[in-house]
Amino acid sequence: MKFYARITLSVGLLILLGTATGCNFLKSRDQLNKGIAAFKNAQYEQATDYFQNAVQLDPKNPNAKLYLATTYASQVVPNLQTPENLAIAQKALDGFNAVLANNPKDLTALKQIASIDRNIGKLEQAKADEMKVIEIAPNDPEAYYIIGSIDWNFEHYKNTVPILAADGLTDDGEGNKKMTKGACAKIKEANTALVTNAMKNLQKAIDLNPNYDDAMSYLQLSYRSKANLECPDDAARKADLAQADVWIQKAMGARKINELKKEAKAGGGVTM
Repeated sequence: MKFYARITLSVGLLILLGTATGCNFLKSRDQLNKGIAAFKNAQYEQATDYFQNAVQLDPKNPNAKLYLATTYASQVVPNLQTPENLAIAQKALDGFNAVLANNPKDLTALKQIASIDRNIGKLEQAKADEMKVIEIAPNDPEAYYIIGSIDWNFEHYKNTVPILAADGLTDDGEGNKKMTKGACAKIKEANTALVTNAMKNLQKAIDLNPNYDDAMSYLQLSYRSKANLECPDDAARKADLAQADVWIQKAMGARKINELKKEAKAGGGVTM
């Protein structure tokens, strides 16, 4: 009798726990839906509260964690290095890493982490993040494009502009024929690997998406950067600039095609 009574009690507890769990699941889903609505209306503070409640009610709900982290990410201001902005960024990173702890191949979380790292200036880490995306989705053109654009921005603003400024020059986008031999040597040393890597990844993005106009725009910029490396070979410099012009035209053509596709998808109306 005692054994039977203990079994009955255990079953009763399981029923109560199951009821409570089911109730929390429904409450969590309700909070999640309210959070999504608030997020769509740019009410991020309210959305954060709803998503936090959803996570507390159902800690195993990956969608609640993902939405909470996304809400934090949407509040990160690019290139703002204040303690407050970095703190929000860290909350978002913590949230996405929590998602990855259960599913290391969650592409949404990986891409969001890469975006946050870019926004707070961790460019090398952002490139490493995108490489993780490529490992899981090798045919994702965006990851290659982002790596290429980071390399170009890094070599241009971090390297080229300061080196030329030391010579009293600004980048003319035409190979900078007036730079000194010393500046030429410094630019070659600083940028050769970056330009090569940028062009390789941008071309890969275009191979995967033949109408990738943004990648084409950065590729033409990369050819202009390559022109800086040709000093003192003027013929090679002109050849690079000719390729840059070719890719400008290709980017314009691809952009027109993409705009027409957007209009067709929107039923011929203007898309924002």
